[in-house]
Order: sequence, then C-alpha cells, then structure tokens
Amino acid sequence: MEFARFLFYASIVLSISVYLFPTMANALGINYGQIADNLPSPEDVVPIVKSIGATRVKLYDADPTVLKAFANTGVEFIVGLGNEYLDKMRDPGKAQAWVKQNVQSHLPATKITCIFVGNEVLTFNDTSLSDNLLPAMQSVHAALVSLGLDKQVTVKTTHSLAILETSYPPSAGAFRRDLVDCLSDTLSFHQKTGSPFLINAYPFFAYKGNPKQVPLEFVLFQPNQGIIDPATNLHYDNMLYAQIDAVYNALATLGYKKLPVHISETGWPSKGDEDEFGATPDNAKKYNGNLIKLMSKKTGTPMRPNSDLNIYVFALFNENLKPGPTSERNYGLFKPDGTPAYSLGISSTNNIVGSNNTTTAGGNIGKPPTPTPPSSPTSSSTGYLSISSATQERSQFVANVLIITLSLIKMLL
Repeated sequence: MEFARFLFYASIVLSISVYLFPTMANALGINYGQIADNLPSPEDVVPIVKSIGATRVKLYDADPTVLKAFANTGVEFIVGLGNEYLDKMRDPGKAQAWVKQNVQSHLPATKITCIFVGNEVLTFNDTSLSDNLLPAMQSVHAALVSLGLDKQVTVKTTHSLAILETSYPPSAGAFRRDLVDCLSDTLSFHQKTGSPFLINAYPFFAYKGNPKQVPLEFVLFQPNQGIIDPATNLHYDNMLYAQIDAVYNALATLGYKKLPVHISETGWPSKGDEDEFGATPDNAKKYNGNLIKLMSKKTGTPMRPNSDLNIYVFALFNENLKPGPTSERNYGLFKPDGTPAYSLGISSTNNIVGSNNTTTAGGNIGKPPTPTPPSSPTSSSTGYLSISSATQERSQFVANVLIITLSLIKMLL
C-alpha cells in the first residue's frame, strides 16, 4: 500500500472525526515515540493523530521537525528533556538556552504546554540522576519565569508505578520509604508551581506477572465483579483506577491531598514473547478501545470522582529499534506504514466498566482480584533512558463512529 493512499483516506476520515469526536478529543492524549528507522515523516503523522481524535501529544524529546509539522494545528504538546540532560540543566544558563531553542522558538504556532524533565528517574536507584532531578526542574522553571512563559508552560517529571511500596488496597497506597525524602521535595515543587504529578501505569505488567490470579477482565475494563476496598468501601472494577487511587492515597499520606494525578503513559502490547502473557492484538484492542471510550465519559476514579482523567495512551507507532522484550516494539496503535496495528473496536456502553464507582459490573469471578504493582521498575518507556533533541446516546454514537472510521480505513486499504 502506498502511504499517500492511506493519507487520502485518512483525510476523509478526519473530516468526519473532527465533527463527531469533540467529547473524545478533549480527553485523548497519545505518546509519540520515535525509536525506529521506518516511521513516516512528521508531516504525514499529523492526519494520523487527528484521525483518532487526539488533541494532545507527548514527545520524549523536543524534535524540531515534529514541533514545526504540528504548528497551527491546535494540538497541544508535552516535550521531554532526557535523563542525560539532568546534570547540565542544573546550570540556569544552560536551562534558559535549552528553553529558548526548544520551546520559545516554537511558540505560539505550536502549542507547547509542558516540559517533563527526566523519565522515571527515581526508580533507577541512581543517585547521579535522582540528585540532579529537582535542581534541573527548578532551573527549567526559572528559565520559563525569566522568559515570561511560566503561565503557559509547566514543568513536571514522570514516575514509574514502582515508586509505590504498597498499592493494594488503594486506600493503603504508599510510596517506597527510601524515596519519600526525594519525593517530598519534588511534590513541594509541584504544589508551588501548580503542576500535576505524572505516573506511568501499566495493568499489563500486573497481569503478565501473575496471570492466574489477576483476572483478565479486571485489567481490560470488561464486566467483572471487581473489588471492594475494605477501608473506604469503594468499588473498583478495573485495575487502572485502583492504581491511580493508590497514588492519590500515597500523595495524601505525605500531605498532598489536592495534587492532581495525570497518567503520562498507559497501554497494552499487541505482541510479546512466550512469557509475556496477554500480549495479543485482541487484548490490546480491548484495553485501548475500552480506555478511550471510558475517557470520553469524563468521569474520575472512585476516590476522585470529580477529577478529570488526563491520560496519554502509549503509543502512536510500533517502534522497531526499542530494546528489551518483543512487547516493547509492539505498543503502537499504528504500524510504521500508517495502517492500524489492529482494529480499534470500541465496546458498547453496556460493556464498559469503571465509569460508575457505585455500580458492580456483572461477572463470574469467584474471588476478588488483588492488584499487584510491577515487580520491578520496568515500564514500556524502557529505551527512552537517553534521549536527544534530534531524535448513553452520545457515548454510544461516538463509539460506533470510531468503529466505522477505523474499519473504513482498513477496508479501503
């Protein structure tokens, strides 16, 4: 298939989706990784991003070709400052130079709203990184202040769920004791600057590590009896919400009850190694499709029902050069040639669970599942450790249109 042909059909779909997906577009973010040698040009990526209704993109660097390609599109960007920059960013002069070159030069044409400084730094157990994290964040924020950009661009960092020592039940969520001091200083920065707490959460890892005890329905947002938190009596019918609320409880324990939590990465691989249980196209379709549908409802978690879910799906493309297990190269919604990695069918409203924290979904699970955190700080962001700047009616209606949209692309190809 010629890629130009795909873009022609995608443009048709885009003209439909822009009109029909306003509710979903407000919620959907996508991670745009580029650890591959066969991806389409950034200009060709623009219609792909818009065809799925995404209005927010997270980059792992500040690639100027991407930022220029998305100029005047209205798409909001989070740009990344890789871990290898942390020591340099302690220097206020270098931080300001980086912000001028990689952020200010693209404004206002490209809507850059956030810089995330460092990726999952605290779970590497590397003091050379963790000691530089907060000073680097402070220098970048100071640069934004000096340039008059701090009101439109925030500074954050991303964390692996492995920063938690306890995650079940959600009301017992607590940070690792060895990280509390470092986290407390970072949380104080977030509170002062008004920036949210970013977490990378992957129910896939919990299922992969314990497929016999973690019900697949519970991690894929499908009907199941769920669990009841004995301390709060809150009902959970999906693992992602339980993980998010465990983070909220951990924050509240340290005195940061009002700090918002955003999910900077979550997704499901469509292919994996023999020991990567659950990594299939069907499960990826169910996880991401149900998640996107759930996001369109604009409901919060049981512990924070009125808080918006700010979620970035991982990832836009399969990336063939990522190291690690096979799953790492197969998180994409799309293949590098622009075709869908799988049909992103979205279940009907009646099949979506987790949208109401007081209603128990049906199911025949004999024993409530026990969500378990990843056994190690691994996440699908493995491979992004060193990054350079070079590199009921309406919801149902939206769901049906998305099914038709992506099915149309597949048929036309």
